[in-house]
Amino acid sequence: MRFRNLRMTDQPAQNGLIPPPTSEPSKAAASAETKPKKRICCACPDTKKLRDECIVEHGESACTKWIEAHKICLRAEGFNV
Repeated sequence: MRFRNLRMTDQPAQNGLIPPPTSEPSKAAASAETKPKKRICCACPDTKKLRDECIVEHGESACTKWIEAHKICLRAEGFNV
């Protein structure tokens, strides 16, 4: 039995050769779409300022609200924190 005209994709064969099977977009391509547009040091200046001022005045353990708010902002900007 010969499988001469069997193709794995919907793409037409070129020059009599069968194209390789197509695959789903890779994770690298998906992460490129969500790549941050800014450097992390420049993202979310408002929440960063509030977080830093709180830590200086009250200590890190008293500022979890501002730390989490800054992390949420960074994630919204595309950072993985």
